[in-house]
Amino acid sequence: MSTAPQIVVHRDKELMAQAAAARLITKIVDAQAARGSASVVLTGGRNGNGLLAALAASPARDAVDWSRLDLWWGDERFLPDGDPDRNVTQAREALLDAVGLDPARVHAMPAADGTYEDADEAAAAYAAELAAAARPEDHGPVPSFDVLLLGVGPDTHVASLFPELPGVRETERTVIGVHGAPKPPPTRISLTLPAIRSAREVWLLAAGEDKAGAVALALGGAGEIQAPAAGAYGRTRTLWLLDQSAAAQLPRDLYPPASP
Repeated sequence: MSTAPQIVVHRDKELMAQAAAARLITKIVDAQAARGSASVVLTGGRNGNGLLAALAASPARDAVDWSRLDLWWGDERFLPDGDPDRNVTQAREALLDAVGLDPARVHAMPAADGTYEDADEAAAAYAAELAAAARPEDHGPVPSFDVLLLGVGPDTHVASLFPELPGVRETERTVIGVHGAPKPPPTRISLTLPAIRSAREVWLLAAGEDKAGAVALALGGAGEIQAPAAGAYGRTRTLWLLDQSAAAQLPRDLYPPASP
């Protein structure tokens, strides 16, 4: 069952990143207090990396017990380990190398290093890793992530699920290989919508004028095949974190006034 989206609009992308980082710190600390650990799914792209950089710069980051945090990824470019275009490489530079994570709890998606024949085989391996981490109370083949972060593309794609392509139609598998992606590199690995919807909370990040049309389409009633972002929602909460430019085409009655 989908949760009605909540929309928060910030004045600019820097404020959005800082506010999202503060929100994420609070959520992780609360989850760790309640259950002993927390799990977050990271996203790449300029807004995902902006959030991580803001988190790294936040004095409140030390409130998190980083050793009791599981990190997963929503998608990845199927490139060699250490490639600068890989989301995990960018995340390490923005934040991960600066905090005391348990390496065993940093679940990077497989790299194109010859371990797996192709992205499909690598995706199946990541699905197996997710299934092994799921507990009986999760009621499914992936853990109940506390927060799953997603950037929204100008074409409404989330993770590496693109409009009209086969990946957005997948209903059985939790992780898929993506071939022929419309933005480079063409070969990727991605969570599917069923896996995304297993998260307690899904947060969608969008900043900039180039995202305004996508935001309006996804929040305006479009179907998930045409607008994959419309199909991304959490079990208890779906939060759209926007700047004023990305919210420019939304009806004003959809969201409260922008934060100062």
